[in-house]
Amino acid sequence: MIKPHIHLPYSKIYNYIEVIQQNKLNLEIFFDAKSLDNIQKRDILNLEKALSYGPSLSIHAPFMDLSPGAVDPKIREVTLFRFNQIFDIAEFLYPKIIVFHSGYEKWKYAFKVDVWLEGSLITWEKILPRAEKTRIKIAVENIFEEEPNSLCMLMEKINSTYFGVCFDTGHFNLFSKKTLEEWIDSIGKYIVELHLHDNNKNFDEHLAIGDGSFDFKTLFRLLNSKDGYIYTIEAHSVEAVFKSIEVFNKLID
Repeated sequence: MIKPHIHLPYSKIYNYIEVIQQNKLNLEIFFDAKSLDNIQKRDILNLEKALSYGPSLSIHAPFMDLSPGAVDPKIREVTLFRFNQIFDIAEFLYPKIIVFHSGYEKWKYAFKVDVWLEGSLITWEKILPRAEKTRIKIAVENIFEEEPNSLCMLMEKINSTYFGVCFDTGHFNLFSKKTLEEWIDSIGKYIVELHLHDNNKNFDEHLAIGDGSFDFKTLFRLLNSKDGYIYTIEAHSVEAVFKSIEVFNKLID
């Protein structure tokens, strides 16, 4: 049986540790900048002890203010610093995948995707060797993308088995101007992880699967196989998480 990961900020793990341990949940742990600046080796060792049941893990990297495709090299420098901090932690926790945001916004780059791509290649080509050495996959997540071409271009240029896409259902539902079929046809072969949450196309609500308007049945029909991905539930309440797990099990069956 495929068991999804549950997205949870590192800062809140111990608030829910009993639920996590009792249900032996697989986790995607989000480390924000504040966590990265304060975490010590003993904290990681304590986390390993708390998760001694051996869950499958993934990590979500920080993203606020960061820009892997930045034009300003100093911004890329700070972005790389944070990304390397994440890999420092990953070398202790052995996640299967680390999720990063793409940083592409059409208005910010004046529709010049080539400018974003140029900066992105500089950033990812510096961090990719760490992924390949540790055998931890990088997954670049769609956020504000209205169509999949920019991500497809990035995947083709990097061309590594340790570099793929995290397809986020909620962000697609909010921002995409292309159909789900067009997205999967374009980037389906690059998808290594899926973020599963829902909304009603007005706000990034992070609702339980099926509580919004995203077409999950079509998504699962379009995927080449239901195996081989990390599925991560990104609902933002305990109730919504367990409802999502129930719906997910029916979809994946």
